[in-house]
Amino acid sequence: MVCPEIGGLYAITPNQIDTEGLLIMTEQALAGGVRLIQYRNKAAGTELLREQAHALAHLCQKYSVPLIINDHLGLAIEVKAAGLHIGQTDISIREARYWLGKRKIIGASCYNCLDLAIRAEVQGFDYVAFGAFYASVTKPEAVPASIDLLHQAKKRLLTPVVAIGGINLINAEILIKNGSNAIAVCSTLFCAQNIQSTAKQFSRLFY
Repeated sequence: MVCPEIGGLYAITPNQIDTEGLLIMTEQALAGGVRLIQYRNKAAGTELLREQAHALAHLCQKYSVPLIINDHLGLAIEVKAAGLHIGQTDISIREARYWLGKRKIIGASCYNCLDLAIRAEVQGFDYVAFGAFYASVTKPEAVPASIDLLHQAKKRLLTPVVAIGGINLINAEILIKNGSNAIAVCSTLFCAQNIQSTAKQFSRLFY
């Protein structure tokens, strides 16, 4: 399933326990042209996850930008998120689609494996994510992915491709030129001195 909404700068939220701070940073990113937001917070407990997800859903609605929830199907349903991102050890696409419906975005982590991405396309995922393409502060243990993987993916897939892992303003252009529909960024964006300006610089790479 080809999803036209998947493209451009895809921001992944940091492990921020201060909800107000998270919202300020995310709004700056949205004002800078982010096309999708993924809520991912491995440091938060259940109540904080709910609090932040509801707040982010309201903020993303204000900017008409899809909010994708990482891993938590129930949370995605509760906050009426635009979609869900799942890894290979999470729930199946069949279960996710059953609960979320046909109109929601469901993305899959495919790491550095083209076969996983091919299967994900057949199963009906809306996008596939490869990485880490570069050393990642957020996920230092992530398997490395190559530029050649992007070339192979663009030959074999119709599904949009998201590149992730250690992406900055220098190497992002390489990934885009080699076939990434979207680039997923966390640390480089949310640790920037000027988040809005950094988001604008990333966004300009797609035009």
